[in-house]
Amino acid sequence: MREQDFGNFQSAPEETAKIWEQRAHYGHFFYRIPHGESAADVYDRVTSFNESLYRKFEHEDFPNVLVLVTHGIWARVFLMKWFRWSYEEFESLRNIPHCQYLVMKRNTDGRYLLKTPLRKWDDLPELDVEEEVDKEFRQEVKFNSKTKVNPEDLDIDSILRAQKEAIKENRKKDRELKQVYLQSMNKYLECHQSPSLSSVDDFSVLTTGNS
Repeated sequence: MREQDFGNFQSAPEETAKIWEQRAHYGHFFYRIPHGESAADVYDRVTSFNESLYRKFEHEDFPNVLVLVTHGIWARVFLMKWFRWSYEEFESLRNIPHCQYLVMKRNTDGRYLLKTPLRKWDDLPELDVEEEVDKEFRQEVKFNSKTKVNPEDLDIDSILRAQKEAIKENRKKDRELKQVYLQSMNKYLECHQSPSLSSVDDFSVLTTGNS
């Protein structure tokens, strides 16, 4: 499946560095690369693909195993569409390692479950974020720029700094949202005379236990 079109990611070094920084601050999902695509554009392509896939599911000769060969952003957007994730959840995902298998399996009620755990920036301890951002995005910059631009000509430190700031801001926003959600749930539980929760994870355990 065709990856996101990176357009001018492979133009002059100064313009490429500027695009990387804008993308970091604006968000990977909505930022449309000049003469290329945003992940939101990929989402539209994935939507059309999924509609075709759903129709093929109805064919009696459809195989029991379907293998899709693709790239990291397309794979994340596909999962986002399939499982109806928000764009915030998309932004929280780290890059998928090269050649990694992502396995979805249908359960007894006919729904597909993602069996492969995905790496998230929120899962990292605060002290490890900068090191992992440096390693991961340095590789991404070099990979996506190598065909037309010498990565050594780019201001990679500036690019990484922008990316670190964006990820830290997203982590902070996610913590705040979880805290607001937790407070709302505890008010709800208090009204129903149920034990309060200490974390959002407790709510998932509670709902699982009640099902």
